[in-house]
Amino acid sequence: MNGQPAVSALLAIQDRPTDRVAALFDAHHERLYRLARRLAPSADDALDLVQETFLRAASSPGSVPIGASREEAWLVRVLINLRRDEWRKAAVRRRYDREVRPEREAATDHADSAIARATVWRALDRLPPRRRAVVVLYELEGLATSAIASLLGVTAVTVRWHLAMGRRELTRVLTLPTGRRQ
Repeated sequence: MNGQPAVSALLAIQDRPTDRVAALFDAHHERLYRLARRLAPSADDALDLVQETFLRAASSPGSVPIGASREEAWLVRVLINLRRDEWRKAAVRRRYDREVRPEREAATDHADSAIARATVWRALDRLPPRRRAVVVLYELEGLATSAIASLLGVTAVTVRWHLAMGRRELTRVLTLPTGRRQ
């Protein structure tokens, strides 16, 4: 075997973008969904993230690098960037809501958020996007720091720093008394 059939198949897939996106989906959708499920608050939101990731790949299939690990890294970066954008939008909405809502509604929200803060989900939500991605990939997905560094396009030292800071912030948030706000 000289590898010619594999090269021919790869070139044929590159000529047909829909086949390339279908091949990407078949190879990576389960892994991306697991990651999205850990980053998004619901299964529906996770499915939306995965769908939007593949829509980005379909809209510019030439920008997706060739090779399984490089494809996966590109798709993971797109998914994390999409989620980061959602976090930013949500932060703007929360800031707007705090400025606009009357005080009595804010007091009710305060009680609700004090209860919600006790959950790990809310604690993870409070981390900056990259730090949260590192913690999720390491602690929940079980990836090594070198694999996370490769996926996110950063150094292993940066991954370890984000992991240490993320753990410290999670500990601080989870051990706050329920009656106090940061």
